[in-house]
Amino acid sequence: MIYFQRMKAVKAAMIIAHPGHELRVHHWVETARPEVLVLTDGSGRTNQSRLPSTSKVLQGAGAVPGPVYGRFTDAELYQVMLTGKSEVAVNLVHEVADWLVAGQFDLVAGDALEGYNTSHEFCRYMTGAACELVRRRTGRSLPNYDFLLTGRPDECPEAVRGKAIHLQLDDAAIKRKLAAAASYPELQHEVAAALKQFGEKIFAQEWLRPVANDAGLDSAEAKPFYETHGEKQMAAGHYQHVIRAGEHMLPLAGAMWSFATR
Repeated sequence: MIYFQRMKAVKAAMIIAHPGHELRVHHWVETARPEVLVLTDGSGRTNQSRLPSTSKVLQGAGAVPGPVYGRFTDAELYQVMLTGKSEVAVNLVHEVADWLVAGQFDLVAGDALEGYNTSHEFCRYMTGAACELVRRRTGRSLPNYDFLLTGRPDECPEAVRGKAIHLQLDDAAIKRKLAAAASYPELQHEVAAALKQFGEKIFAQEWLRPVANDAGLDSAEAKPFYETHGEKQMAAGHYQHVIRAGEHMLPLAGAMWSFATR
């Protein structure tokens, strides 16, 4: 397969919001062996970091952690988004762009915009801004890809399939992928739910889809899931505030983009 031959000479970067996202594209990780940034420790409300489990997955796949690895607790990143701390977000864009330039990476892959989780959205906005800053500094367009975390693993719009990275896993690869997921203790509920929803066979496909650096900045979609979920969590007493797309996420995304393009 041409993709596998080409990947041998490619230096890849991966940027994800939470530990565990690497499982969705496990075979790509073991093929490309990227250097991986993880923004949060994945502790949620449990105060228990998931980083050790992700470190085990990455080590088994031959990938390595990057300089931002569990930089924030989930609560800390939540506060950055809720309070609009654009200086924190802008500094992160600057740091990640410096890393991408110094590392001479050939492509970047990370979380997609799905309207599901605010940290996933922040990660995509930050990644796009960092890639744009790299382009403006160096004149080199860094190929930028996303992958779905809650949607169907085999979903890729027809219009971009020709430029997407597609892996069809053989039996050995899918067994390794499912074994890695089964060995991730903090995500057993999520893994079981995904397998029940989609079945095992569908996870034998991995799509990394080309995405524009400014993806989502002009979003005018209906209320995203994370707002509805936040309202329910606040009603249940788990949250004190709800992060909103228009009030919080898009202004923060705009601040990161403005920094990258000024």
